[in-house]
Amino acid sequence: MARVDVEQIKQRQAMIWALGDYAVLSEQLRPAALALRDLCAVSAGQEVLDVGAGDGNFALACAQEGASVVASDLSPGMVERGRARAAADGYDIEWLEADAEELPFEDERFDCVGSVFGAMIAPRPERAAAELFRVVRPGGTVGMTAWRSDSLVPKIGELSRKYSPAVPAGPLPEEWGEEETARDRFDGLATRVDFEIRTLRSEAGSPEEYLEQLCSTAPPLAAAKQAMAPEPYEAMKAEILGYVRSESGDGPVVLENDYALIVARKRG
Repeated sequence: MARVDVEQIKQRQAMIWALGDYAVLSEQLRPAALALRDLCAVSAGQEVLDVGAGDGNFALACAQEGASVVASDLSPGMVERGRARAAADGYDIEWLEADAEELPFEDERFDCVGSVFGAMIAPRPERAAAELFRVVRPGGTVGMTAWRSDSLVPKIGELSRKYSPAVPAGPLPEEWGEEETARDRFDGLATRVDFEIRTLRSEAGSPEEYLEQLCSTAPPLAAAKQAMAPEPYEAMKAEILGYVRSESGDGPVVLENDYALIVARKRG
């Protein structure tokens, strides 16, 4: 098996997730953050950590319940966006750059640690899982969301990787969306793991409109535009468009994206 260059993957992730008009995508993902907050039973007075926070959907959802929240992300650009968003919304959330595999917090600090489509991209899943549980208190809750392998986002990721041979290899984020895999990675850390599947909906006026929205808002596709020559970039877009059209037809686009909600209780 080829050696995975972990540092190269992380450097690329930190760069990529500063790109694109992420606020649009963030709003589409927000229902998943609300669902995770509710399943984790976050409440006033708790200390909560949002890992791979993006611009803060889960962090803000928990702060709205009265929790004391820390938000972290590997990407400096995301931390900057999240800090500005929290301030604009009037919430006192502590923001910092942090690696999901090496969280800069003492053991057993938080009542809840959550990650909405964030920790799933860590290149060493077992190490990330161990860190999420390390910083949560005994009896506390660890929650994650991850895409299902047959959903829209991984399918588009698969198509885009065909045109980006320089992308470092590593575990696919959507592996977290398989129940057996998630349970295996939490084995020995949790007394209980609840796993359920939910759906997010994507809509647009046409496949072409959906593609342009995706290319301008999704950081990996924004990065592809910067890194690729025009010809392969247009070929990639054409293949993604063909896939979207095959799923939705030529009229208005309504696509459903299945994702996993994983909520685990740490051993006491």
